[in-house]
Amino acid sequence: MGFTDAIKSVLSNYANFSGRAARSEYWWWVLALFIIHIIAAFIDEFVIIPALGVELAANSGGQPLSMIVSLALLLPNIAVAVRRLHDGDRSGWWILLGFVPIIGFLVLLFWYVQRGTVGDNRFGPDPL
Repeated sequence: MGFTDAIKSVLSNYANFSGRAARSEYWWWVLALFIIHIIAAFIDEFVIIPALGVELAANSGGQPLSMIVSLALLLPNIAVAVRRLHDGDRSGWWILLGFVPIIGFLVLLFWYVQRGTVGDNRFGPDPL
């Protein structure tokens, strides 16, 4: 799966927590999310904050576009992470492990980089 195919797949499954997501889909989405956040931060810093004024930006947190983008992409981000866990034949509830400081993040990262179950599993067919 390529970059644009992965983005289309994640956004078309905006709130779909069932099924499986291949490694390529998940990691292309992570890259797209990183690029989107850099662009939003750039627009905040050089367009929106100067238009609002320094005092207003300092009092309100200063990155309104970045916050809106983060909120808009939160649900598809969680959904693709859950589907990625499903690919390894793990329940999506394991995503809550991310709330455990450091160790939870490392365990989830390990699971996200592993190859998924070959063939069908209880969450559906192999996404290839």
